[in-house]
Amino acid sequence: MNELPAGRDAVLLDFGDDPLAVRRAHRALRAAANAGDLPGVSEIVPSASTVLVQFELGIGADSLGIRRVLRGAVTDDDATPDTDDEVAITVTYDGVDLDAVATTLGCGVGDVVTAHTATRWRVQFMGFAPGFGYLVPEDADNPLLRIGRRAQPRTRVPAGAVSVAAGYSAIYPRPSPGGWQLLGRTSIRLWDETAHPPSLLAPGTFVRFVDAARGDTGEPR
Repeated sequence: MNELPAGRDAVLLDFGDDPLAVRRAHRALRAAANAGDLPGVSEIVPSASTVLVQFELGIGADSLGIRRVLRGAVTDDDATPDTDDEVAITVTYDGVDLDAVATTLGCGVGDVVTAHTATRWRVQFMGFAPGFGYLVPEDADNPLLRIGRRAQPRTRVPAGAVSVAAGYSAIYPRPSPGGWQLLGRTSIRLWDETAHPPSLLAPGTFVRFVDAARGDTGEPR
């Protein structure tokens, strides 16, 4: 881990190519802040390879406190959940890239849908746009992890598009450019400025995708 300054009141922890270390650090630091063992923390923001620890303005960053928390963190087998929060998202699997993804994996469209719905996904971090969560599968052998981004990004991806690329799945919260492979669509609202919190997803939230053609039971309608 590299500790990098991020202004007087923040510290950026860089874990390189180790997303599990990012998750463990984020979990330990959040637990310590919630318990009052790391006073003054205003935000803990994970990304793919870093964790930003932001303290209240003017009090300075407690680097020693951060190191103390991380030294005492349990390096378990990652079985302990970050949170009990789980969101079920119903998807109509009719995405324009569904056939191409199936061809890349050498399987049928139904197998792609099964790979997406049969595993539980977890929000690794938030980014790109408000409400956009980068989801990683609990199943490390999920074939969708082999799907890369499109060679040519689209200038407009519709809101609610459910996608995969580069080891992640995601839902576009609003119309925007994007280069991910589109599997389907959902009507669920990911970002609502009038809600508290405004984002449906947060780091650590678990997500299960439900095929609209099958319902909650997994049986065809």
